[in-house]
Amino acid sequence: MKSTRYVIAFLTLLVLLCCFLLVNLCAGSVQIPLGEALLILRGAGGEEVARDIILDIRFPRAVAAAILGGALALSGYLLQTFFHNPIASPFTLGISSGAKLVVALVMIAALNCSIQIGSLGMIAAAFGGALLCMGFVLLLSRVVSQMSMLIISGVMIGYICSAVTDFVVTFADDANIVNLHNWSKGSFSGISWGNTAVMAAVVLPTLLGTFLLSKPISAYQMGETYAQNMGIHIGRFRMVLVLMSSILSACVTAFAGPVSFVGIAVPHLVKSLFGTAKPVLMVPACFLGGAVFCLFCDLLARVLFAPTELGISTVTAMFGAPVVIYIMVRRRKERER
Repeated sequence: MKSTRYVIAFLTLLVLLCCFLLVNLCAGSVQIPLGEALLILRGAGGEEVARDIILDIRFPRAVAAAILGGALALSGYLLQTFFHNPIASPFTLGISSGAKLVVALVMIAALNCSIQIGSLGMIAAAFGGALLCMGFVLLLSRVVSQMSMLIISGVMIGYICSAVTDFVVTFADDANIVNLHNWSKGSFSGISWGNTAVMAAVVLPTLLGTFLLSKPISAYQMGETYAQNMGIHIGRFRMVLVLMSSILSACVTAFAGPVSFVGIAVPHLVKSLFGTAKPVLMVPACFLGGAVFCLFCDLLARVLFAPTELGISTVTAMFGAPVVIYIMVRRRKERER
């Protein structure tokens, strides 16, 4: 029964989400017993140091990793739908790198002028950079007919933006530039409850809007002609997909920096788990899958070499890159049949 498989798949993701959330609260350079962590979450006690670590550092970080991981996976799913390509994502198309470049320039300009930029300002800067790169990719798509060449062009755009960002960060003369350098490598550290509230206010309505578009997305997956016959205005619909994907990837970049491979790998892993590509299932499943994936990767980034912390993209690449290789090999075999 397909419905039974869907229920089991959703329950699996929810159980994994809860488990990784609890483990993220307990594990780290300072180990906190599970019982004490649960007492702290219930507000029923716990040592003051452990309470500060969980409530002020680990809990907001874990919630942020779940929200941003879900946003990144959903952004990848929207881009794969838009381009009808299984390896399209904010990372491969250079969108995350463009957002990173603009955020870095804005942050450095603000530091030099002694101006503090709020969370919404960071998201706006990242959104502008994401839209610029997305616009350039769309222009290339009119010139480049082969999707493989478009993906390669997007990767090159990403490398150019990353090179410019690294150059700017390296020669920026400010004591706080160390934080910017860590951010440019991708990290969920240093996120507060205020940041989490802002990202939730941006990501969750976008998730709801995407879910409400499940029926048009399903029609669009059948082809543009079919979608037009269903009464969908293709131009407006494609613009909505671009805007939603850019908002989601911009929010991730603004708070966590560039995070690689989540947008490519998670939609395919979720699709294999559910055995379907129906958007009404894939939209919430991709979000949950991205949350689980990033919680798991962030846990490894913190504990593998504690107290030294790895960049989150280092860990996501370890698990995401093999998925991309598998996708490319499978597509090649399907074409040869």
